[in-house]
Amino acid sequence: MNNNSVPLKSLRDPFGRSVTYLRLSVTDRCNYRCNYCMAEDMTFLPRKDLLTLEELQRITAVFIGLGVDKVRITGGEPLVRRDVMSLFEGLSPYVAEGSLKELTLTTNGTLLEKYAHELYANGVRRINVSLDSMDAYTFGEVTRGGDLQTVLTGIETASAAGLAVKINAVALRGINDGELSSMLGWAGERGYDLTLIESMPMGEIGDCRQSHFMSLDEARAVLQKDWTLTASEHTTGGPARYMQVAETGTRVGFITPYSHNFCESCNRVRLTCTGTLYMCLGQDDATDLRQPLRDGASDDQLRDVIVEAITRKPKGHDFDETRLQDGAQVIRFMSTTGG
Repeated sequence: MNNNSVPLKSLRDPFGRSVTYLRLSVTDRCNYRCNYCMAEDMTFLPRKDLLTLEELQRITAVFIGLGVDKVRITGGEPLVRRDVMSLFEGLSPYVAEGSLKELTLTTNGTLLEKYAHELYANGVRRINVSLDSMDAYTFGEVTRGGDLQTVLTGIETASAAGLAVKINAVALRGINDGELSSMLGWAGERGYDLTLIESMPMGEIGDCRQSHFMSLDEARAVLQKDWTLTASEHTTGGPARYMQVAETGTRVGFITPYSHNFCESCNRVRLTCTGTLYMCLGQDDATDLRQPLRDGASDDQLRDVIVEAITRKPKGHDFDETRLQDGAQVIRFMSTTGG
């Protein structure tokens, strides 16, 4: 662990943006098959292709030495990875010493009842839970078999453990568009912020994405019929733009890859569970860190590879709503890249 509070090098992209946020995928596997995210019959990566948890921890430590101060653990569903808590335990000292300002997690909530208290003990203070419907039948249809009550129990356990909860929901026309307002009320009653997301054009999933796409301009208009929304300067370092909900005191966020590009302040990169570093969610340019790692690269050599990769970070993605009928605009699935 580097006890020097001054980064050895800083990560700055060609457009002057500082990269301080790493989204770290620990697995492409998930115990759900959400119909806007995955094909029903997914083929997952062979385990031999995945970085070990020790390798993931080492690369993350190199990023922290380069000034990254926020790490989000993602998947797939990260909590299905065997022994994943050892990664949180290994990263918790960086939280304790202050070089890592935030260690957080995105999850579908199915395993929170089991792991919530352990997550808190290892320095996690805030989590995002993906929850696209409060109706048990609709939830089961979207997730292809998921149990809503398991997730709700997990959320309650996480909150009781001291974790701040934010709910993420993909807005889906004809599926959950009629309950967005009630979801905001449910979250607000419990002190949870809600973030709505436009469906990402990642991976071939048939016509579900095109037929159910909903612009968040439309979703916001729906919410404003029932709630008083005002602009908020709140930020979590991610792509969401927030509005305050006067009636609940909580916030609603909007992640809009199509309708309002959020790239101008992008401060993040994604590392997949195979050691592939993507500088942009919506572009295919990438750098392999697994090979140099397994070839015996020193930390200094890994830093050089990462610094060079950041010099190729693009200004933004080119997701385009007018091209929805063309299917996936990025061939890899979201679970492969890291949610």
